[in-house]
Amino acid sequence: MADNEVSDETCSIYLARGYDNGQECSAMMKCRNCEPGEACYVPDRYLTYSVDEFGNFSGEEAMMQEIYQRGPIACDVATPQAFDDYTGGLFCDDTGDLDVTHVISVAGYGVDENGQKYWLVRNSWGEHWGEDGFARVCRGVNNIAIESNCNWATPVDTWTEKRWHETTYDEKNDPKNDQTVYEMPQPEYTPESAFISEADQFLREATPFTGCRVKKTQTKAQASSTTSALEELNGKNLPPTWDWRDMNGVNYMSWNKN
Repeated sequence: MADNEVSDETCSIYLARGYDNGQECSAMMKCRNCEPGEACYVPDRYLTYSVDEFGNFSGEEAMMQEIYQRGPIACDVATPQAFDDYTGGLFCDDTGDLDVTHVISVAGYGVDENGQKYWLVRNSWGEHWGEDGFARVCRGVNNIAIESNCNWATPVDTWTEKRWHETTYDEKNDPKNDQTVYEMPQPEYTPESAFISEADQFLREATPFTGCRVKKTQTKAQASSTTSALEELNGKNLPPTWDWRDMNGVNYMSWNKN
């Protein structure tokens, strides 16, 4: 986001896709609009967003400092089966799984009634998962590798005076844009509709597909310390609990609807 502008979900809907199973990069992947019975298209203009400073860090106190002073952070996590099945309460994985396969947002921290420290985690698996899309994960013991690698970023103010991307002719006519006219209404999901034939599976394995998302990249901006632009506080001065969903009665989180 520091090097490339991004759009919002009004024209770039969240897709649960990754580096090796995503859609091919195109102008339409950045923003699209669709009408029933017609091929989708890239709008003439759309709002964009970006960040300036960003970096990565690890460790309980550094995470607390960042969350308290600047807001939620993104952290790598392992996803043992118990995390998939989580329905509420304090989550403390007992398998020792540290194999990172997922990224979540840490929006706060606290201590439960039994004195157990926890992270307030926001996931992208929908409100039906966990506690309305959130979880409380054991804090201070690197449970599911949550304290191993986190990232922070400061947004550029593109909303006070809106920043628009003006679509070019080449973007509108990108040969990689999806020109399919989809059936309307879209068919409902069934296990049979998700079946992959042996021939298709062979082609996928023979010609590995790389999606629009890329592997982690290193840039000079990532050398920034987590305390960049922060006033380093004594850990004892940090509040024992912090929750960006309730700051003096104000919820600063966007709403869950995945």
